[in-house]
Amino acid sequence: MLGIVQHHGVLSSCDDFAGDGAVAVAAGVDRSGRAGQWSPITAIEEGRNELEFPLRIHGPRTIDSNAPTAMIVILKSDVTEAQIEHVLDRVKELGMTPHLSKGTHRTIVGIIGDEEQLRSEPLRAIQGVADVIPVLPPYKLASREAHPEPSVVRVGNVEVGGGKLAMIAGPCAVEDPDRMLRIGEAIRKSGANILRGGAFKPRTSPYAFQGLGLEGLKILRETGDAVGLPVVTEVTDPRLVEQVAEYADMLQIGARNMQNFVLLTEAGKTRKPVLLKRGMSATVVDLLMSAEYILSEGNTDVILCERGVKGFDPSTRNLFDVAAVANIQGLSHLPIIVDPSHATGRPDLIPACALAGLAAGADGVHIEVHDCPEVAKSDGPQALLPEQYDEIAGQLRQLATLLGKAFAEPA
Repeated sequence: MLGIVQHHGVLSSCDDFAGDGAVAVAAGVDRSGRAGQWSPITAIEEGRNELEFPLRIHGPRTIDSNAPTAMIVILKSDVTEAQIEHVLDRVKELGMTPHLSKGTHRTIVGIIGDEEQLRSEPLRAIQGVADVIPVLPPYKLASREAHPEPSVVRVGNVEVGGGKLAMIAGPCAVEDPDRMLRIGEAIRKSGANILRGGAFKPRTSPYAFQGLGLEGLKILRETGDAVGLPVVTEVTDPRLVEQVAEYADMLQIGARNMQNFVLLTEAGKTRKPVLLKRGMSATVVDLLMSAEYILSEGNTDVILCERGVKGFDPSTRNLFDVAAVANIQGLSHLPIIVDPSHATGRPDLIPACALAGLAAGADGVHIEVHDCPEVAKSDGPQALLPEQYDEIAGQLRQLATLLGKAFAEPA
């Protein structure tokens, strides 16, 4: 079997490193649904081109952001010798080093050089090229390769990640000071360590309640201070980032704005933690690339959130992708929490999904709580009552203890 690995900055055939511990494997699953670490070269040799995502290199080497990286160019089965020579010449013109390997059915060119330059070159446009596959993922700063140990993000006086769990709770929207204080006191008593509440609400309908704006920010901040909890709230507009950051301990970027790249960039320029929710139609890689925008601006405090994706079953608001938790933790060092409120839209399903998320390895749980859901101005039907929240909070603490984790106590 023909294979290519990168070992100490050199591409070669797998046979050269037999028994040396360096193998090329695909991250995640292939399009046929097979999970785990399967050999992409096997698929290429069998004539299948089913790589779902860039290859990851596992072996005795240390990732250095300044070290040479590689791409693999897969040539078509009917490629001519002239086309192969043209590919090799083009790679050399770019100042890269090509390594040619021929198999029974496929010919592969491994390239060593500047990954960013390679990404900008239209190598797929060259005649005879079937595909171009980066060896390292495009989300460099968010990847496990860049940061093998789990990151810990500090939100106010609460640490999230590395076995310390976030218990985020509160109403969907900030409505009035008295109600906010009642809810804040209730969730604090139940063990929540971060208070949530929306002051700016991006709604599907332009006629729905859009939030109290600056007044809502002030109420949220006052409530957080009164009950001794850090606060998180959504920012919906790049022009509002500084204003929201003035009042919030953590900025939330919601599902509808996950790929609002201007907003991501502005949030990255702050030094406030960012809670980034997965978009309703976003892949795991899409989410990590959005996180990369924030990280690339120098803000390393990012928490990801799985809040459900669009499905075809109308019995729940969204499809709760609990597998994304374990998937992301294998790809990224960033903490990830789950939001079963938005994922299901049903109070009867929230407890089970919250427990499932924590069991899957989530670094926290985000649950909406309201003391009178029937009068809530936003998402009342999916909110838990304080007494319901108190029950699930106790169950989550018990599960966390079994898992050797704990919900962080506010200092």
